Amino acid sequence: MIGRFPITDIAPVVEFGGELVGVKAIAHEQIPITATVLREGHDSLRADVILFDPKGKEVSRTAMHEIWPGSARYAATIAPTSLGRWHFAIEAYDDQDKSKNRDAARISSITQQFPIYVERDRALVGSWYEFFPRSEGAIKKSDGTIQSGTFQTAIKSLARVSDMGFDVLYLPPIHPIGLAFRKGKNNSLEALPTDPGVPWGIGGAAGGHDAINPELGTLKDFADFVAAAKKLKIEVALDLALQTSPDHPWVKTNPEWFTTRPDGTIAYAENPPKKYQDIYPINFDNDYVGIRNEVLRIINFWIDKGITIFRVDNPHTKPVHFWQDVITEINSQRPEVVFLAEAFTKPAMMHALGKAGFQQSYTYFTWRVTKSELMEYGREVSDDTSAFFRPNFWVNTPDILPTHLQSGNPAIFALRAVLASTLSPSWGMYAGYELYEHLPFKEGGEEYRDSEKYEIKVRDWEKATKAGLTLAPFIKVLNTIRKEHIALHRLRNLVFHHTDSDQVIAYSKRDGKDLILVVVNLDPIQAQETMVRWNLEALGLSDDLFEVTDLLDGAKYSWSADTYVHLDPARPVGRVAHIAQVKI
Repeated sequence: MIGRFPITDIAPVVEFGGELVGVKAIAHEQIPITATVLREGHDSLRADVILFDPKGKEVSRTAMHEIWPGSARYAATIAPTSLGRWHFAIEAYDDQDKSKNRDAARISSITQQFPIYVERDRALVGSWYEFFPRSEGAIKKSDGTIQSGTFQTAIKSLARVSDMGFDVLYLPPIHPIGLAFRKGKNNSLEALPTDPGVPWGIGGAAGGHDAINPELGTLKDFADFVAAAKKLKIEVALDLALQTSPDHPWVKTNPEWFTTRPDGTIAYAENPPKKYQDIYPINFDNDYVGIRNEVLRIINFWIDKGITIFRVDNPHTKPVHFWQDVITEINSQRPEVVFLAEAFTKPAMMHALGKAGFQQSYTYFTWRVTKSELMEYGREVSDDTSAFFRPNFWVNTPDILPTHLQSGNPAIFALRAVLASTLSPSWGMYAGYELYEHLPFKEGGEEYRDSEKYEIKVRDWEKATKAGLTLAPFIKVLNTIRKEHIALHRLRNLVFHHTDSDQVIAYSKRDGKDLILVVVNLDPIQAQETMVRWNLEALGLSDDLFEVTDLLDGAKYSWSADTYVHLDPARPVGRVAHIAQVKI
């Protein structure tokens, strides 16, 4: 029912499944509120955004301003200050001194309250690194066989992860791996006795999703690993892959949880043209409640072991309402738990998973290369979908070796790291990226040759460091910049600026007095020079001239609304970009 002062087109408001779900936020994050506000005749009006804390108490009232005269479109910014379920409403009233016209204010129809779900910072902000524990500390013996790394040897690798500035370490599945139909090197159907198997083929004689692969150690070894990571201020994220090997205990105890073919065999997983004979997908139709309760038990089992982040494998192949059930149940008791959706699928499904409760998602950044693609996608995630979809920009994964990295040119690795780490509050990279690993399995494909999914990698990190054949020092600088600048911890503040070259992209992020300007050469081979046309109004600057410090190398510049830049990727990797702090 429209009230005395019609208030429509309110944003951000998230509807899912016929109900309102909370707009995603973290404490002190600025949330722009907009609405169309009208009244009859020619008299003017005012509008306020009212913010209510989790107890329902009104804590602030912020005046809205008309975006441009005559538009009837009003805007304001609010910032919840603590965790929990907050709400906002909009009130419109006659343009008079409200204290002298309380009756007019009372007859305005204040809107209903709209929810905001405020979560811990890690739900939005994080630098992620991925490694396989079995490769960390692995040794190639004199007979050519590989001795697997363990959680005890992987503890030594935590210093490397910490030194690069990562605060989340994601581990692929750490559970027992099945023997039946085990895959060999490069996804071969014929596995040798020495082949370790694919970690996503979960379950064997040693147990299932609540057990540790004996080759990695024991539950105590895992606990020691998590404790050592926490001392270095690294959170360990575990993979939650709801699938099994043919040897998983569930296959015998709960055969109804799987799809059976007419011949009585259990159907293995397929993603045409790929076939995963070593993996059985779960069928949620036969015993939904039983499966849900078992998954809740498993998640809580690992939470009790100190895990508060889960990277969920292929959530889009499971019912969306299942995830809404599970995440709602877990977060109602443990609000600190964060779920990352590994869902490279249709945007509608990715967005639905965000609305269902996933705090973060993998994204299409990996395949956005050109200036126009990056700008379009950047605007989408920072504005269009930011109320319900938090992006995590990964430069690579064990499954994805994007074609633009296959040259092995260090400059492309550097510039993609700059983009990922400054466009998005969360970004990630898989081990080996810093060593410029780039060989594809086949021409035109996007899979690694000798993929770590199927074998143990023995990397000589020390040798690469001594030879200077590593991007690690540059990654450390990027993550240091991120930690020191709150503007890079935000998603909704991304603004693109015009450049005269299609090979150079420029954007800014500002939070309070922290203003960061980023200029990146998207050409990893040729030097590029251009004029950057900074939008001073968007930057919040009044002077045409301003001083900046490049945080990559400490160089100081005097820039203006029209700034000339020259970026040469042939020089040290710091010259693929400027990451500049404006002196305010």
